[in-house]
Order: sequence, then structure tokens, then C-alpha cells
Amino acid sequence: MRNVTVIIPNYNGKHFLKECLKSLKNQNYQFEVIIIDNASNDGSVNYIKENYPESTLIENKTNLGFGGAVNQGIKASNSEYILLLNNDVQLEVDAILNLLKCIKKDENIFAVSPKMIQYNDRDKMDDAGDEYTLLGLTRRVGYGKSAEGYNRKREIFSACAGASIYRRNVFEKIGYFDENFFAYMGDVDISYRARIHGYKCVYCPEAIVYHIGSASTGSRYNEFKTRLAARNNVYVPYKNMPWPQLILNGVFLFIGYFIKYLFF
Repeated sequence: MRNVTVIIPNYNGKHFLKECLKSLKNQNYQFEVIIIDNASNDGSVNYIKENYPESTLIENKTNLGFGGAVNQGIKASNSEYILLLNNDVQLEVDAILNLLKCIKKDENIFAVSPKMIQYNDRDKMDDAGDEYTLLGLTRRVGYGKSAEGYNRKREIFSACAGASIYRRNVFEKIGYFDENFFAYMGDVDISYRARIHGYKCVYCPEAIVYHIGSASTGSRYNEFKTRLAARNNVYVPYKNMPWPQLILNGVFLFIGYFIKYLFF
């Protein structure tokens, strides 16, 4: 049994899959791959069957969203570590091995996030781990800044599920991804739950990946993403903060929601 399973949710991502799957084939570490197709209509399923037959393919009749898809993959696997990977991500040859080395260093690490660089501008960062602000907003550390400035390992609030490795047995303790999120913020929610249970997330700069971004929804800012992200920004603290903290932070959370809804 291989101790890493790579899980890729896919929805109409045929044009991204070639680079993603090619980078997986070039990895210097052995693992299994599960691809969950969320009712794509762009020929993705046939492309996967023809070009990556060694993977396990789960075909959904409807779009279950990110959470629903990755939960299927996690439950269908039996490895010790789970690597969640967006279809618009390309990995350096040693990315998975370096993520694995990092998470093995401390049994209290739930997830490890890589150094995520913008695919189309490889001098700039896309994500160096996610932080959660007083306003209840998630901040991608380093976005748009020089990639040279993010070479230090550190603890982060949450790992970006677009390309992060997770310790499987923690899912059994805290639960799987909340499918009510559908997309966006589900990784923040599950990292929040892990922290409540005493686990932590870490940023690993030695693991390098390249991310296009918003591949399934079409753009960084669009009506679907904005509406869903605004809703989920409210859902995260509602689920995870105790009532006294919600009351104490209520004003800040309201300001954060106002900013998110009106300006993004």
C-alpha cells in the first residue's frame, strides 16, 4: 500500500489536466491517484481514461462541489496521507516528497501547504499559506509579491486545499470537509476545526507548485465566486467560534462581511 493518495476534483478542466497529470508522472515519489469528475461535459472523462488509465476515476452524475468530491476521494483511499490537488496546478518534481518530509516531522501537523507560485508569472507568489484575520476574512499570504521573499518554513492558520497534504487519521477525528460550503473556504473551516483539536498547519517553501487559479469558475472575481465566498465567510465563524467569542468579535466580523460583499 502506498502511503500517499493524490485526490483531484475536476469539473470541465480538460484543458488544464494535461500539465497537471504530466507533472504528477514526473514526480520522484510513488503514490496513487484518484480523480473525481463532477459531471463534466467537456470530454474530461474520456481524456482521463485515455491518458491516465492508471488512476482511479470516480464519475459523478451531478456536480457535488469541491467538498463533496474530495470527501469521496478520501473515503475511497486507504493511505496514511492525502494530497488534495486542483486540476490547474503543476508541481515541481520533488514537491510531493518535500510535503511528505515536512508533515512527517511532527505528528501534531494536520496539513502542509506548499510554496504556490503564479503559473503565468513565476516571479510572483500565489499563496504562502492562509491566515485568518480579526475581520473574519481569509488572507493569502504573499499574493502578488516576489517569490524570493517566502523561503522560510512557518506555522500558518490554514493550508490551501488546492495543493496541500493532510494527515488522514485527523479526518477520522474531526470529520471530513463540510459539503455545505460547496466551494471556497472549506479548507479554512477544516483547518480551523483541526486547530480546535490541537493540530496545526505548516507552510513548506521547499515544495513548489504553480497555480493558474479559479480554473473551474472562470476568473478570480465573478458573481458565483463572490456570492459563495461571502456566504462562506459568515459560515466559518458561525460554525467554529463559541458564542462568547462571536459576540466579542461581532463588530469586526460584520465589518469584514461588509467589505467582502461590497468590494469583492
